[in-house]
Amino acid sequence: MATWTEAVRVEAPVARPRPRPRAAAAPRRRLAGSVVWIGVVAVLLVGVVALNVAVLRLNMQIERLGEQRLELEAENALLTSKVSTAVAPARIEQKARNGLGLVPAAEPTYVELRSGK
Repeated sequence: MATWTEAVRVEAPVARPRPRPRAAAAPRRRLAGSVVWIGVVAVLLVGVVALNVAVLRLNMQIERLGEQRLELEAENALLTSKVSTAVAPARIEQKARNGLGLVPAAEPTYVELRSGK
């Protein structure tokens, strides 16, 4: 038979704390994810703009170097023409006659040397 004390011993179910609703956390996560993506897209756009500026500068430098190359080729052609004119045999002979007072050599004379025997 059950006694009064035994009936009192029956434990009542323990109330567990109810978990908090997590509905508020989802918008914060979405907001944080959105901010991260906006940052990533902004960094990529800045990179694209920097790359375009670098390419533009290189193109301008290539154009300047091309113009400089054409000028140097023209100057080289002029100098080559001057050198070929300066080393021409007729010009050298004229400079020798007029500038230095030299005359062409007469017919060469050969001397035959005999040994003392």
